[in-house]
Amino acid sequence: MRFLHLIASVDPAGGGPIEGATQLHRALAKLGHDGEFVSLDAADAPCAAGFDAPLHALGPGRGRFGYSARLRPWLDAHAHRFDAVIVNGLWQYIGLAARQALAHSQTPYFVFPHGMLDPWFKHRHPLKHLKKWLYWPWAEYRVLRDARRVLFTCEEERLLARQAFWLYRCKEAIVSFGTAPPDDDPQASRQAFGSAFPQLRGKRVLLFLGRIHPKKGCDLLIEAFARTCAGAPDVHLVMAGPAQPQWQAQLEQQARRLGVSDRILWAGMLQGAVKWGALRTADAFCLPSHQENFGVAVVESLACGCPVLISDKVNIWREIEHAGAGYVAPDTAEGTSAALGRWLATPDERWRKMRQAARDCFDQNFRMEQVARALVGVVLESHPDHPDRAGRLDGRSAHV
Repeated sequence: MRFLHLIASVDPAGGGPIEGATQLHRALAKLGHDGEFVSLDAADAPCAAGFDAPLHALGPGRGRFGYSARLRPWLDAHAHRFDAVIVNGLWQYIGLAARQALAHSQTPYFVFPHGMLDPWFKHRHPLKHLKKWLYWPWAEYRVLRDARRVLFTCEEERLLARQAFWLYRCKEAIVSFGTAPPDDDPQASRQAFGSAFPQLRGKRVLLFLGRIHPKKGCDLLIEAFARTCAGAPDVHLVMAGPAQPQWQAQLEQQARRLGVSDRILWAGMLQGAVKWGALRTADAFCLPSHQENFGVAVVESLACGCPVLISDKVNIWREIEHAGAGYVAPDTAEGTSAALGRWLATPDERWRKMRQAARDCFDQNFRMEQVARALVGVVLESHPDHPDRAGRLDGRSAHV
């Protein structure tokens, strides 16, 4: 089969959607399926030039919506080459263009909302939600309604999506999401991280890895770290990821006020061996997010055998708690402090067992090969006349 992945940008600084889409593309390729990407990046953008999959960069898109006059004609001319088009994300022109070009064509399109229908946004940003209501009936509602399937990564995301807008109708499917484990040398990656940040040698490391954004609960983590780890001076907190400068400045001021600025390292965005080394070196991964549909970094942490301390607003928290792969608490300062306190009180032998539980949790729930098979099953199930349908439904029933 041939897949086309539509995404607003292939810039890795955009967070989980592009990382997940790239990993899905690779997993599909291992199963024998071809794929290409279309993004609204400028053709000469660095992220487009360095992308390691077939890419058609049709931007730059205009404004937050990312309108590009080149996208719809390109889909009209080329969509027939693909068996399925995968739209990654909402509230971007890619979805509207896909509906306009494909709703009545022979090429079906499928939508991964990637958590963008979570009602948290409605409560956190009511004015933005009101603006989206003005846009919803004539655009995004129809994008979802006319998709062959809307793909949710877990049952929790599917149920939450129904609460975002009362005008809601679509054909739902659950396709668990995942990622691929690193295939590098573990010791070499640890050395790469240690060389990049020698000041952390001999320290116990709590790691936050992701966009440094108000949604992620970074302020809760700093407050809980100052409150709970005051008596453990060998514990250091690493804040790694792209940041909004104004928000990071506020967080740094908060750390100074709480007297822990000398134990917090602002590492910037980590990639490659240094990123994997950070996950392998860390004693625990922390994400007290207010809203997290999946959390690619959470799953990458599990793949590296690093247990996680997360909020119950990370939609895969049930799988993690059931596996004993970390601790879960409310997305409050008190909840985050409780999770850190449980980690500090956990005996070393118990924590070593939780490291193995983290790896087992990843293998059983979040390997991207499982996701790729489930996606193929959904596509074939929704397209009964496809010639590959009879022979390629293996694995479908376990994941759809």
